Amino acid sequence: MYPRGMGLLLVICLLKLLILNTVTGSYPRATNVSWSSINFKTLLSWSPKPDGYSYTVEFFAAGQNRDRSPHCIQTAETECDLTQQLKELKQIYTANVLSEPVRGATSDIVEFPYTASKKFCPYTDTIIGKPDFNFTVSKDGRKITIHVIDPLTAVFDSQTRRLSIRDIFGDDLEYSVTYQRAGSTGKKLQTSKTNIIELTNVDKGESYCLMVQAVIPSRDFDKKNGEFSNTKCTPNTKKGIFDEYGIGAIAGAIFTILAIIIIIIVVTVVCCKRQRKEKSGDPGVV
Repeated sequence: MYPRGMGLLLVICLLKLLILNTVTGSYPRATNVSWSSINFKTLLSWSPKPDGYSYTVEFFAAGQNRDRSPHCIQTAETECDLTQQLKELKQIYTANVLSEPVRGATSDIVEFPYTASKKFCPYTDTIIGKPDFNFTVSKDGRKITIHVIDPLTAVFDSQTRRLSIRDIFGDDLEYSVTYQRAGSTGKKLQTSKTNIIELTNVDKGESYCLMVQAVIPSRDFDKKNGEFSNTKCTPNTKKGIFDEYGIGAIAGAIFTILAIIIIIIVVTVVCCKRQRKEKSGDPGVV
């Protein structure tokens, strides 16, 4: 048994602790709630950093129940990774960011304040990241063949295989290449439904700089183009006159031209002398 005075003090302390952990009033609503998604790696972010309260994220598709990510319940973070939760890629989702008490605290608030996000559809809204590619140049230097490598996504199939954007978009995926002759400002564009793009309208041996991007034609205009790849340039294989014909052939041609010129000069001189002789001869002689 506690002494009477100590028991009263203990009760007072417990009451104070209960009061301190019971929140009255309301919390600030989250602001700047926005989606960011690249290759289906999808994050929800907001502000400000909480002080004395926490955030919980709820998400749902039309006609479905609200759900929560286990990593985004009463958190002090201002970002939530929902990649693994948004599994139906063509669904349209909405997320709510609720302002709640910190873990271990109670509240007399019946409905916590929240801020809703804009609607988000992974299939139509995720940004397609920059692809990689290799190229080969034909022996005659008149054709460049580009081999595009599909970017991998943050989505896995049932066998835990990481899917590429081709696995997800299928025939809805195209690639376009923007290219220009090195040192030139004029750009050309060519599109292909496959991962192989052949450029045939190039100047023989010239260096060309290439950039590739994914295109989803079914999307809205401002969302159909993915990020540009890094620029790669083909080597300049244009040959000079000595490389093209060889020193021996050029020397032979020069010798031939000089010989022809000498012959012409000799013939011209002989003809001129003969004409002078004929003019200087005795007109009386038959």
